[in-house]
Amino acid sequence: MSMNLPLSQRLSLAFSALLLACCGVSAWLQIRANDMHEKEVVQGLSRELAKSIALDTQVMGPEGLEPAAIRRMFDQLMVVNPSVEVYLLDPAGRILGHAAPEGHLKRDHIDLEPVRRLLAGRPLPILGDDPRSASGRKVFSAAVLRSSGREVGYIYVVLLGEEHDRLAARVAASSVLRTTLWSMALVALLGLLAGLMAFRLITRPLRRLTHTMRHFDTTADAAPAPLPALTDTMMATPAPSPAGRRDEIAVLESAFQQMSTRIGEQWQTLRQLDQERRELVANISHDLRTPLASLHVYLETLYSKDATLTAADRQRYLGVALGQSRKVGKLAQTLFELASLEHGMAAPVLEDFSLSDLIQDVFEKFELQAQERHTQLLATLPPGAALVNADLGMIERVLTNLIDNALRHTPPGGDITVALTLQPGSVVVTLSDSGPGLPPQLLDRLFRRPFGLSSEHDSGGLGLLVVHRILQLHDSTIELLQLPGRGAVFRFALAAPQGRQ
Repeated sequence: MSMNLPLSQRLSLAFSALLLACCGVSAWLQIRANDMHEKEVVQGLSRELAKSIALDTQVMGPEGLEPAAIRRMFDQLMVVNPSVEVYLLDPAGRILGHAAPEGHLKRDHIDLEPVRRLLAGRPLPILGDDPRSASGRKVFSAAVLRSSGREVGYIYVVLLGEEHDRLAARVAASSVLRTTLWSMALVALLGLLAGLMAFRLITRPLRRLTHTMRHFDTTADAAPAPLPALTDTMMATPAPSPAGRRDEIAVLESAFQQMSTRIGEQWQTLRQLDQERRELVANISHDLRTPLASLHVYLETLYSKDATLTAADRQRYLGVALGQSRKVGKLAQTLFELASLEHGMAAPVLEDFSLSDLIQDVFEKFELQAQERHTQLLATLPPGAALVNADLGMIERVLTNLIDNALRHTPPGGDITVALTLQPGSVVVTLSDSGPGLPPQLLDRLFRRPFGLSSEHDSGGLGLLVVHRILQLHDSTIELLQLPGRGAVFRFALAAPQGRQ
């Protein structure tokens, strides 16, 4: 059941139990220390009491020890000090004489080892057997009785006897002890209140963090507000950096803030990608529907009116249908190529080759198309071979897409220029045309979705997205520049071979 309680309450319960246990142990230790101190003082003050009794009392007679004399001595001592109990022992420790009432004596033998330690002057207190208890031990005084130079017994004096125990029991129930216990209870209560307040202050940042985590919403439009730092809320000094903090809760707050910010950014990215995916599907559907519809119409016309069409009309219809079919096939091939690039199914195979020769080959591929549009293909190449280390097929695809895109946007009579610039460790490729360029509002979305696949005024379409992904696989990026007198200007860099850097 305690696991259902909040952490602060569990800490408070644990602290309360620990405080009560500490108070109990402290009280026991204090009582024990006071008891031992009292015994040490009493034994120290009465250490020579047994010796004085042996010297002042005639306990030896012609026939040895006289128990009658011992009883008279006991009676006198009880009047002077009711707390002492005197016993006469033989050399083996057996009790020979005492003044205990009938039935009070619980043992007839005393262990002499503590007696010898006391007589040897060992540190106090030294506890010896209590004859009136089966297992009790008390402070005592002892002296050796000698006759004719030989040891005949011991005087054994229990310094805190039964009368002392009865008096101590009454005092234990008195107002003094109650006052002491109430004082300790008050101290324990004050300590408990102080501890609970300290725990509340300590766990306040943790409760704030728990509240923030509980109400964290990944679907929010904006990133969560920063959490106030622990050091900012508890002291006026500026908060140190997360790496320099030693407070675990402050580090946890900072880590959660970074995590929540990152999650918010990723969520916004996912929402944007999802929106772009929806627009992509819509654009692809639109661009596929138009040529497919046209292809269907011309094929249906050929099928239904084949007998009435002239040979020239039949060839014209077949030519239009074939063109639309090529357009659909090209779009499908580009989509497959983009999917392969984005899902890691196509990895570049790096090799050294001449980029100048590759540009000339790509120009030959577009030579007839450029002549039909009255567009010049120009190349500005450095002397010698501009060698690069890249995937030949992928870089050919990059140049093909860029030149094809430039041809479609360059008006008749214009030009397309490809320039190579040698730099340390790389070759920079700049491709520009004399077309109208791109609107500024499209610059930030040119190489990412959403895009229009057929529109000439929306963005670069699938071709530029393929170019962007291929260059990413080569650890390069493509940039769109603004140069006076030119239309669209693209620039990217390719790594040179290792030996030519």
